[in-house]
Amino acid sequence: MKSLQERMLHEMQRRNYSVRTINSYQSCLKSLSNYYQLPWDKISIEQIKAYLHYYIIEKSCSTSFTNQTISAVKILHSDVLKIGWNKLDIKRSKRQKQLPVVLSKQEALSIVHALENIKHKAILMIGYSAGLRIGEVINLKADHIDSKRMQIRIIGGKGRKDRNTILSQTALEALRRYYKAYQPKQWLFEGWGPKGSQYSTTSISKVLHKACREAGVKKKITFHTLSHSFVTHLLEQGTSIYVIQRLLGHSHISTSSMYVHVQQHSLDQVISPIDAVS
Repeated sequence: MKSLQERMLHEMQRRNYSVRTINSYQSCLKSLSNYYQLPWDKISIEQIKAYLHYYIIEKSCSTSFTNQTISAVKILHSDVLKIGWNKLDIKRSKRQKQLPVVLSKQEALSIVHALENIKHKAILMIGYSAGLRIGEVINLKADHIDSKRMQIRIIGGKGRKDRNTILSQTALEALRRYYKAYQPKQWLFEGWGPKGSQYSTTSISKVLHKACREAGVKKKITFHTLSHSFVTHLLEQGTSIYVIQRLLGHSHISTSSMYVHVQQHSLDQVISPIDAVS
């Protein structure tokens, strides 16, 4: 007989959830269980509501934490315990809409060129020039770089979907210098551990923060800020929002984008903002 934890894990795997999502949901349920010192199937709906109320009011927890907990409980009750979800009547918190921090083109370029280490420079270069998320960068392999078509193949990116995005000529040159010097075996960017080990997101974040210090950029940013800046700079260049949706792998365009005139662009006509600077 499978344990409740195993059944929950298998249910999420059948849904093809990412490892990150699975870990988040498991962590939410573990926190709930530890709070009451009870197994998952012994915690009532009223207890779950009281738990969420405590964390929202007393601990000022994030909207993300609240919604992840509700999503995890929904799967547990509906698909694992077969209790049903309509009876639970738990309302989700509305995510606060905040404008993302965006770098100017000059700030982005100063960060990209701040470090002498050619590996670190290549990581920042490809992040900004193609709008890649940090998880997409560490999952890159050499054969994902298509220099003939000037595209990058992203495997299992946003929404667990594959897509192509643009490859900047400037980034390609940086990647070639890096590849020649480091000769990675399995992943395009590898760590200092055993041969072929994947570079970590923590290491990339440290590289970015060091580059910000060296460049004198004081904005509070994350690696995803490079992606936000990529989108903003493409829009400023007149790139269609629908092309940007395709480049980033988004399933939906924001409500305001329905008013944007549809333009016919192909990937080979899109110029990365890093190459468009005069």
